[in-house]
Amino acid sequence: MEEAAARERKRPREGDAVPSPAAAAAAAAGKPQYVYLPIADALKAPGARVYLFAAISEIGAAVRSRGTDFTLTLRIADQSRPAGISVTFFADNTALLPCVKSSGDVISLHNVVITMHGEFFVTFNKKFSSFALFDGKVPTECIPYQTSIKYHGTKHDNELLTQMRTWLAYNPPGLKDLELQLRNLKPDTTFDLVCKVLHVHEKKGEWIFYVWDGTDTPAAEFQAISDAEAVESSPLYLEEAPLPREVLCTMPCVGTVLRIFANRYLKEVFHLQKNIYWARFCNITCKQEFGIWKGILLTSSRVRLLSHEDGSVVDRLNRITDKVHRQPMACLPEASNIADVEYETTGYTTLMESLTHEQVTHKFKTLVRVVAAYPCRASELRLLMTGSYCLRLTLEDPTARIHAYVHKDDGPKFFGGFLTAEALIKKMNKLLGIPEEDEEGAPLTRNPPWIWCCLKSYRLDKNDPWGSRRYRIFATEIRD
Repeated sequence: MEEAAARERKRPREGDAVPSPAAAAAAAAGKPQYVYLPIADALKAPGARVYLFAAISEIGAAVRSRGTDFTLTLRIADQSRPAGISVTFFADNTALLPCVKSSGDVISLHNVVITMHGEFFVTFNKKFSSFALFDGKVPTECIPYQTSIKYHGTKHDNELLTQMRTWLAYNPPGLKDLELQLRNLKPDTTFDLVCKVLHVHEKKGEWIFYVWDGTDTPAAEFQAISDAEAVESSPLYLEEAPLPREVLCTMPCVGTVLRIFANRYLKEVFHLQKNIYWARFCNITCKQEFGIWKGILLTSSRVRLLSHEDGSVVDRLNRITDKVHRQPMACLPEASNIADVEYETTGYTTLMESLTHEQVTHKFKTLVRVVAAYPCRASELRLLMTGSYCLRLTLEDPTARIHAYVHKDDGPKFFGGFLTAEALIKKMNKLLGIPEEDEEGAPLTRNPPWIWCCLKSYRLDKNDPWGSRRYRIFATEIRD
């Protein structure tokens, strides 16, 4: 009976720290039993308390639990389990939760419990668990930038931290080969996107995230159809969900704002609505509609919040120029050979800079592509020469897409004289990027060239200046 009782006393109970040979030796020598286990070894002792030293690969959002606590989930990894495992924290308020600066930082966890509910995960108990956060970069000091109240480090922490940082240098968190920037988008592929969330809009159960990383989406090629009606209309970026002007004016003036569509609610929405967060959209896809890029969240997609100190965010910010005069990344030097402009007293302006201009009326020079025209039949274009018709062109740059008009009396100036129907069609095809047919037949795609263009905005109704705002092309001539 006494031997059985002794064996029962030695058996680890749920919530007890897992013993190990090193821990037993440390206890015999009178040293603290702070022995960190590899994650893979810790998973062999579900229900017991363990000590872990690991890298943070994913950062969740702090939310209120079903009770009175706040909760946060991180994903951690080490050499023994690169795929990682989730850690769930509970605290009375968000200030007591880990505030991770960057994925790739290192966390020390004391007295956390390995739990299994469908899969293994780690639970941080606010009553007896503790943590410390360290910068994951090399070389930096071995001093934690955040510790919980009960945390007490060990003399082995510095050595473990150095080992973890060395491992991270060759095994950075995340799948970098699946990470794309907006300038590298490819349709119908899955990828991760690190971006700033500028605005979140909900419409009939569908959520739209307006995101930006400072780069331009690739200029689209359009299907080339011989029927002139095919290029008479093209939707604008914001027609599906027009943004209020006060929201539009918060958008950057350079780089593309991509819309990502989700048909389900995400718990991160509350944080992303604040217009201050960067995020990693994991395993999303994209497609083009009428030459406009759209991101799509799949059922397997996830969203991870990132701080401004996250390595991926810092990398993006270092590459972003704040100069409004940066020209589109995809434009070619020969763009200036397509059209002549006479309004040289102003610098380059993006379409978004104009849309958010403080005044309704102003003049500017810009670099755009003509993606659609109305009318574009030879007979109707000839009437433009007589002052009977007004030509509407759909212009785009990486920041926006607008309609702009060639007024009746500006037609001959824009086309370079009173031309024949054949000459007008030739110039219109050049604007729309429709190549000439060869022996193999009609081309399958068209790629509108970049052209310099002078625009001025005006209003139709003084009682509704912003709602009735229009654009007019002036001082621009298309070359032969």
